[in-house]
Amino acid sequence: MTDQQTHTDVTVIGLGPMGSALAQAFLAADRTLTVWNRTPGRADDLVAGGAHRAGTVAEAVTRSPVTITCLNDYTTLHQVLDSVDGPLRGRTLVNLGSGTPAEARAAADRAAGRGLDHLDGAIMVPPPLVRHPESVFLYSGPQDVFDRHRATLATLGDPRHLGADPGLAVLFNTALLGMMYATLNGFLHAAALARSAGVPVPEFAELALGWFMPAVLDPAGIAEQAPDMEAGTYPGDLGTMRMNRDALEHITRTSVEQGVHSELPRLMADLAERAVAQGHGDENYFAMFEVFANRGRR
Repeated sequence: MTDQQTHTDVTVIGLGPMGSALAQAFLAADRTLTVWNRTPGRADDLVAGGAHRAGTVAEAVTRSPVTITCLNDYTTLHQVLDSVDGPLRGRTLVNLGSGTPAEARAAADRAAGRGLDHLDGAIMVPPPLVRHPESVFLYSGPQDVFDRHRATLATLGDPRHLGADPGLAVLFNTALLGMMYATLNGFLHAAALARSAGVPVPEFAELALGWFMPAVLDPAGIAEQAPDMEAGTYPGDLGTMRMNRDALEHITRTSVEQGVHSELPRLMADLAERAVAQGHGDENYFAMFEVFANRGRR
């Protein structure tokens, strides 16, 4: 039996911009909502909309079968929960904070010590996109706990269960954010190079983004490489690591000539040189995966 069939109660602890968006989603779905925040005034709009403002963390957690926390970090999570005396057996904690996989696993252990079922999660959208059916929310922890509360979690977006290891959601979150920052920094550096020659950013962006997505970041094309990455096979018939190393060296030298920050392309050129030194010179650029994974030569 799902949680949707047995109850509609949910608690949200932590009412920053994201926590408030989560709470508003539950109100919009006609859930019976309890909220708590260290600054009580942040709950005013939610209370006006029908939420119950708990006076203590203990009251907030015990009013609902499932409590969702959206706090700055795991240290704050522990400080909040440690204010509750006694066990909290029979309830579920869903943490949607941020940190590291080790911190997530430690939080799961601490929750178990309090008698709480536990899921750790990651929100992959900004606050305005909460409630959209296609907005991805990542979760990790026991499958049965996820299944029991799937309906509640689906109120927020598209819930994806990654596995029983509590650290997986945080790991995926940091991996995906790392990809985002690397991609965005690549565009920003490229725009700076173009601007150094007097090219307006909008003019460069139109050309660059029109070329980049189909030619470089085509999801289908990258997905085709994934089995080779897993197998450690990188045929270099269409381009080799040495060719890419030389291109990265040219980008670095051009950045220096144009007075543009050159540390990012220098880092990438040095990584390509390391890949060549490890024996990947005649393989394609996806062999860089071996450097990042510290697998060396197979």
